[in-house]
Amino acid sequence: MTDSPYASPAPQGPFSPSPVATDDIARQLAGIQYPLKLSFKLLALASQATVTDANGRVVLHTRQKLLKFREHVEIFTDSSRSTLLADIKADQVLDWSARYHATDARGRAIGSVGRRGWRSLWKAHYEAFNPGDPQPHFSIREENPGAKVLDSLLGEIPILGLLTGLICHPRYAATRHDGRPVLRLTKQPAFFEGRFQIDKLGDLSPREELNLILSFLMLVLLERSRG
Repeated sequence: MTDSPYASPAPQGPFSPSPVATDDIARQLAGIQYPLKLSFKLLALASQATVTDANGRVVLHTRQKLLKFREHVEIFTDSSRSTLLADIKADQVLDWSARYHATDARGRAIGSVGRRGWRSLWKAHYEAFNPGDPQPHFSIREENPGAKVLDSLLGEIPILGLLTGLICHPRYAATRHDGRPVLRLTKQPAFFEGRFQIDKLGDLSPREELNLILSFLMLVLLERSRG
């Protein structure tokens, strides 16, 4: 019997071999080295985001028109955009309560992510779901909300606002429903670019891993829109 691609992996050590690549997502993620780098070109005419691993290998790339970026995001295997890896669509236009559903290139569900409404006013709180599961499998919480507030305040000050990317580093941790941490997203120092680091803290199946990487991508987009 074939194992479910959504099943959580058995606990492994940091030097355990990678799982056998059984589909396009598993093959794309096989052998990637953490930490990952998530970068946004802030001044580009079209919004662009790229995730690379510690060896400089491109894990995924997206480039979309500004007005369409949050409602429909196409994810490609590299910057040539010749091979579609995944697709993200919002279930409604208003992003305050929208759920963002990811599917692979064949239309099979990867997972979804949504923001916890009023609970995210001060401290960002998102939930990530496995396909077909009404209960969230992961929680993504902001660990240091004061850094985001300082970033927003200093960003309104001429000249000084250019330095916010060097001193304000919000962090977001993804944990399983039992509290075990699996990934952490941390903003990195950068000029004229949004740059983040993703560290792996626990074991994940390939589809869980991609679901959370895409969830972090949507989190960054949505939190940027909130300031």
